[in-house]
Amino acid sequence: MAILKDIEPKNVFKFFEKISSIPHGSGNTKEISDYLCAFAKEKGFEYYQDKMNNVIIKKEASSGYENSEPLIIQAHIDMVCEKEAGCTKDMSKEGIDLKVEGDFISANGTTLGADDGIGVAYALAVLDATDLSHPPIEAVFTVDEEIGMLGAFEIDVSRLKGKRMLNIDAGAEHTITVSCAGGITTKSTFNIKREDFNGTALNIKVSSLSGGHSGVMIHKGGANSNSLMGRLLCDISKTSEFRLSKIDGGFKDNAIPTLTLATIICKDKDKCINAISKLEEDLKNEYSVTDPELKISVEECEYIVPLCRQDSDKVVLFLNIAPNGVQTMSSQIKDLVQTSLNFAITSSSEDKIECVISARSSVDSQKYMIADKLNQLTIFLGGSVETWGDYPGWEFKKNSEFRDTFSRVFKNKFGCEPKIEAIHAGLECGLFSGRIPGLDVISYEPNMWDVHTPRERLSISSSQRVWELIVELLRELK
Repeated sequence: MAILKDIEPKNVFKFFEKISSIPHGSGNTKEISDYLCAFAKEKGFEYYQDKMNNVIIKKEASSGYENSEPLIIQAHIDMVCEKEAGCTKDMSKEGIDLKVEGDFISANGTTLGADDGIGVAYALAVLDATDLSHPPIEAVFTVDEEIGMLGAFEIDVSRLKGKRMLNIDAGAEHTITVSCAGGITTKSTFNIKREDFNGTALNIKVSSLSGGHSGVMIHKGGANSNSLMGRLLCDISKTSEFRLSKIDGGFKDNAIPTLTLATIICKDKDKCINAISKLEEDLKNEYSVTDPELKISVEECEYIVPLCRQDSDKVVLFLNIAPNGVQTMSSQIKDLVQTSLNFAITSSSEDKIECVISARSSVDSQKYMIADKLNQLTIFLGGSVETWGDYPGWEFKKNSEFRDTFSRVFKNKFGCEPKIEAIHAGLECGLFSGRIPGLDVISYEPNMWDVHTPRERLSISSSQRVWELIVELLRELK
């Protein structure tokens, strides 16, 4: 049953609902990529699909626009797959269950994928329409943006002729984005030895945090479950000897973790529980605004052979002192985070513990400084380091003809100038700008909230107004 069939703009939401029915988490994009190719083939459009599942679809100009410069419309086809506790949906095999409540579209128990499903839907609606005035369109659909912009790194941009690009992945209805941060991800691996330790096995859970996108939400100062667990284990060590058996928390590089589980073997159960209870009280006070549902629970559990003392101490030290959150604010742009880290993932196996930390900065030298600090700390503690996802920032362009055109169209529609914004999140705009000389880029999208969480929701009325604006923008690009 089509949930969105009567919602305007109908063609946009027709495609959004189709996209939502296809599993398309990062790393799982073959099916949706093939759908885009099938669409292009049916319409008779020129298209390309590469080995990573990136897709380029080209549409000729409408009558009277044949000599206009092409416009690149770009969006990514992967989404962050997160679920509420207790949700049984297999997001690798099943589509999203959409629901409509008033002006909002959301999903039952999962992330919605409006980031960036609505961008894909807009691009498909432009390609599909027969009644629009527009220049040649080069629709670019990239993969695995959410796990390091992997598709944008590899896509063959020599196939593109356009020198102006509308990225539909950032901003809001009254805001256009003109600059973003770069990033790099570090994985610290600690090889471990295990040995028996006489004590009580306890499961500790830090949960019910607010989470969110680690670029968009990091400035709010919310709690990070991995960092809190490190602090908690440090507190416990002051009252009772213990050994760490395992720790697991977080799922995505760019999502602030909301749940971390650890198992320890402790000498004095009562002292450990008291220390946990005391810190929970303190943390509830510290994060009463940003994370009002914060919970820490503890219970006895099955014995798991823990790490030896030396390895346990090293891992706990790393968990406690590894940097996290905002490091510096921009001195040039008011209220813009310049450099930050997200302690994104901890994971355990029989012989190693891995910690993934994602760094962002609008200043490349600070990005690499942070990576160097994590490297030094890890090596000092006997671990090894791997880095990936090193992507450039997108610098503000002082003179932008495309931005000026968009602003003029925007003012004609809304009666005011758009807000011009730089963001701390990473966007593919930086990669395309670096690889296509002279590219003039802006990023724009409708209003949405709580992206990358099961609370994600998209405004219907905003989506309609943004579509109307895109239609007017296309008409102006003659």
